[in-house]
Amino acid sequence: MSVRIDELDRKILSVLQADASRSLDDIAREVGSSKTPVWNRIRKMKEAGVIGQQTVVLDAEALGFEACFFVLIRTSEHEASWQAKFLKALQDRPEVQEAHRLAGDIDYILKVRVQNARAYDVFYQALISEVRVFNVTALLSMEELKSTMALPL
Repeated sequence: MSVRIDELDRKILSVLQADASRSLDDIAREVGSSKTPVWNRIRKMKEAGVIGQQTVVLDAEALGFEACFFVLIRTSEHEASWQAKFLKALQDRPEVQEAHRLAGDIDYILKVRVQNARAYDVFYQALISEVRVFNVTALLSMEELKSTMALPL
């Protein structure tokens, strides 16, 4: 569903993307409006699905999750039952931060955050015991150069 977003909405969204914990007064002041119209716009964008879940960003390394793997999966299975089983396996594993179905030679890519290589192997062994895959390639990220959820408004 497409929603009409004007310049004030974009300003509000930019402020929220930078720090969603800011007070309504701060947001209104920064975007040059008053509190009530800003609150109404935020409420409407939430109802329309433009603004989704609000959460906090945790520092994975500070919490001991030092290894980030990108897992490339090729499969010869494309039936709905296999896809449902695969989706459930991914949803049941909190270490899978992202999962995408791709066009091209690779069918799926996963972003998996774990403590170390040993923890990745435990994840990998559990995954392949639940769903059959043709080929799995794990790429260890040596350094995260950029990570953002912000959209270029």
